[in-house]
Amino acid sequence: MNARIESLVRPEIRALRAYHVPESAGLIKLDAMENPYTWPEALQADWLETLRGLELNRYPDPKGHALQAALREAMEIPEDMGLLLGNGSDELIQMLALTVAAPGRKILSVDPGFVMYRMIGLFAGMDYVGVPLQAEDFSIDLPAVLEAIEREQPALVYLAYPNNPTGNRFDADDMVRIIEAAPGLVIVDEAYAPFTDSSFMGLVGDWDNLLVMRTVSKMGLAGLRLGYLVGPPDWLAEIDKVRLPYNVNVLTQVSAAFALKHKAVFDEQTRTIRAERTRLQDALHRIPGLHPYPSEANFILTRVPEGRAGALFDGLKQAGILIKNLDGTHPLLADCLRFTVGTPEENAALVTALESLLTTS
Repeated sequence: MNARIESLVRPEIRALRAYHVPESAGLIKLDAMENPYTWPEALQADWLETLRGLELNRYPDPKGHALQAALREAMEIPEDMGLLLGNGSDELIQMLALTVAAPGRKILSVDPGFVMYRMIGLFAGMDYVGVPLQAEDFSIDLPAVLEAIEREQPALVYLAYPNNPTGNRFDADDMVRIIEAAPGLVIVDEAYAPFTDSSFMGLVGDWDNLLVMRTVSKMGLAGLRLGYLVGPPDWLAEIDKVRLPYNVNVLTQVSAAFALKHKAVFDEQTRTIRAERTRLQDALHRIPGLHPYPSEANFILTRVPEGRAGALFDGLKQAGILIKNLDGTHPLLADCLRFTVGTPEENAALVTALESLLTTS
């Protein structure tokens, strides 16, 4: 290894692998929890018209005031709560860590969960504490979480609602117990809010340590990279201090504000995805050897026959379908694959390929 790299790069960073995004060209893409539907042509034409007057030689509005107003109206954000924009949820997670990071400070979450809680905490020099979920149904082990909170005194607690990669929604009473027990901030990550009927958004302000984080990626705007954080204004004012200037570019601001005015289009797509989720779940249940778990997200975690996850992943890829292989990422995810809910045609292709692979082996 280069001597300068070895002497200058932190050992914990050298030990990491960069976040890997697989090549997907030419494949049915069911690996990244994206909305599979594009915009109607008429809507695309109207959107392009809104971009004509943009001055790309000027910096964007640093606070994104017009976009904030559109988000507040479309997402029913409480008027008395603060709102902070990020370049995707990932930047908001980074901003949270940078705000509270100090020697010995901890981040706590449940495992398996979203990998960026741990990775970004490490980037900021914080320690990560992961409390395993219950093996049978991926529910919160509340006594274990409360004990870990008491022992570790975490500055940040992340709870994804619903959870990625398991797809289940945690018990709301368990969440409240955790919020009330936590000495620091509790961030409820509602990235998959479009696919469930439950939310903590209406409860921000009930506890002074509760923040709700969302993204517009799953509703069909993944390419815009926009996340937002809602919570008590005094907390968001502190977090805003570590935000990089002009972090949300002008194309994202204008495009997202335009899209939110047409939220009904995306709501209809969401209803279609929800219906397809049910159909795909039923189809997976009918394939011998598969155990799909209940989901309130736009993906379905599925346990496959022991030792077959890698072969099924490879076989699906050869059939032109890219999914996520979670086998080996956490002990509770042994033999698990994750399927994003696609279009009816994409889901049918997935089911046909799985049936073929499992019956010919």
